[in-house]
Amino acid sequence: MTTTQLVVNEIKGYHRFVKFLIFLVLVAAVASMARFIFGLGATTNLNDTYPWGLWVSFDVVTAVPLAAGAFTLGAIVHCFNIKKLEPLVRPAIVTGFLGYSLVAIGLLLDLGQPHKGWQVLRYWNLHSPMFEVSMCVMAYTTVLFLEFLSPVAEKFGWHLPLRVLRWLEMPLVVAAAAISTLHQSTLGTFFLIAVDKLHNLWYNPLLPLLFWVSAISTGMCIIIVEATSCHKWMGQPNEGVLLRTLAKVLPWTLGLYITIRVYSLLALSNGPFFDQPVLTLLFFLELGIGFILPFIMFTQKSVRNDDRRRVTAALLVIFGVVLNRFNVSMFGMMDPNQIYYPSIIESLVTIGIIAGHILFFVLIARYFPIFEHHPETVDYSIPDRLQKLDGRSKPVVRGIKAQPLKAGS
Repeated sequence: MTTTQLVVNEIKGYHRFVKFLIFLVLVAAVASMARFIFGLGATTNLNDTYPWGLWVSFDVVTAVPLAAGAFTLGAIVHCFNIKKLEPLVRPAIVTGFLGYSLVAIGLLLDLGQPHKGWQVLRYWNLHSPMFEVSMCVMAYTTVLFLEFLSPVAEKFGWHLPLRVLRWLEMPLVVAAAAISTLHQSTLGTFFLIAVDKLHNLWYNPLLPLLFWVSAISTGMCIIIVEATSCHKWMGQPNEGVLLRTLAKVLPWTLGLYITIRVYSLLALSNGPFFDQPVLTLLFFLELGIGFILPFIMFTQKSVRNDDRRRVTAALLVIFGVVLNRFNVSMFGMMDPNQIYYPSIIESLVTIGIIAGHILFFVLIARYFPIFEHHPETVDYSIPDRLQKLDGRSKPVVRGIKAQPLKAGS
């Protein structure tokens, strides 16, 4: 098969994949319309026993830590000055921005009266963890949107907004780290009120800390999976060297999580623990397969240096965090005599939200410069007329030789 045929097949495969994702999003849009037309009671299996179902468990409680790569990597690169990881920041920001935007959609779908959602800005309840999460999610989504504007401005050659965004870069990173720390941990605070409802395997006073630490680990693992997938399926540069640096950090964060988890179980929780076989199995799958096994894998240099094995370990962590969030928010609170099953509409909406995340990321990655290495090295304060001069005047850079910018690039 010639190179031209390979390229043609790749383009056809790309378009088929995009069309499939668009189809899933459209189906989810129709299901969402049915939810707003007929109401929650007619379109979901939620009830007084299970007022929080799939949309909260996955679209909010699970999706938020899966979008944690933005604040994690932003803090590592800018606050700890590990600049070599800069090429991974923009894709992580896009992932975080899309993740939190879709979290907002999931919240609107789950609200009984979404048209009154804006009133959280009017009536402040400073003692409510829900108020803190809602404010932090709105604030962090705004911060991610501002950070996402940099590649948009570069795409269209808007140099003045770029100068403003460069000036705001560090304050935005600090704000993102602070806001994310607040709401990632507050998600765990939600379930501290479920004293007699959440099973003893998961209920403990350190839930906020466990949620925050696991979100940090998940954020780095999402970046590993994302960067490797973009290299394999989208022809982007292989960031294996940079991903090894993240893989070296993961044993420390995973080890910290496992230590806190075991300590909280042995010292801060009250039994019985293993009185329900299904929950016991879920617990050992979560902790053993989702945290301890990848912890052991990431401590091995052969795993950190191998793309496939590194991604496998990262996927195991993601599996562990997803299962943990479902265990805390759904499985660990189920009544054996009354089991909750998501309705078809709930399932279609969630599938569509996942498809929408992938679709928008693929489109943004294709048409915007989110994979360019070290974009911050170009000095956009240089006037356009100087940047258009060829040979004599080139964009001023810090440490990297750059080509003159073309109009509209």
